[in-house]
Amino acid sequence: DLSEPYSVFTYRYFINNWPELCFRTMQGDKCIGAIVCKLDIHRSRSTNRGYIAMLAVDKDLRGKRIGSKLVQLCLDQMRDMGADECVLETEVTNSGALALYRSMGFVKDKRLHKYYLNGNDAYRLKYLFRLPEGFYEGLGCQGPLVDPPKETLDALGAGGIAEKPELEEKEDNADAPPSTNGNKAAT
Repeated sequence: DLSEPYSVFTYRYFINNWPELCFRTMQGDKCIGAIVCKLDIHRSRSTNRGYIAMLAVDKDLRGKRIGSKLVQLCLDQMRDMGADECVLETEVTNSGALALYRSMGFVKDKRLHKYYLNGNDAYRLKYLFRLPEGFYEGLGCQGPLVDPPKETLDALGAGGIAEKPELEEKEDNADAPPSTNGNKAAT
């Protein structure tokens, strides 16, 4: 259930250009989850911006951390590829998606009025791999992106902002983490 119906050409655009950021999770022969992303230079800020275009999980299997594992897989891949930030849009009424992304460290960046064809508003959510200069000193978010100072990392313990969280593993096949073999994640 996506907010907007995508054409096959949209999927091909992402899969052909960023296969390392597109994954699906299989249960036997059935696709039970998929994520489609990209990473490129943001034109106005000259930052490496990741984008999550689509995340879908089988309705009967939601709440089993399949979506969060797919998102984490893409965030880890984006970090390895040098991303500074990752953005996405979701409907303001999609409480499940908002809760999932909030739990993973995304924050609301802006509200986009009448963003979807159905007339609904969207939130643009943002995940920062690096924070702006001066952020840790309380100077806001307008400076250039920098890595956090070592003393801040030490105080935070686990490595600061956007550190890879440990995901609990379960025995159930539907909860198995997606694999990283190309653009297919199998369980």
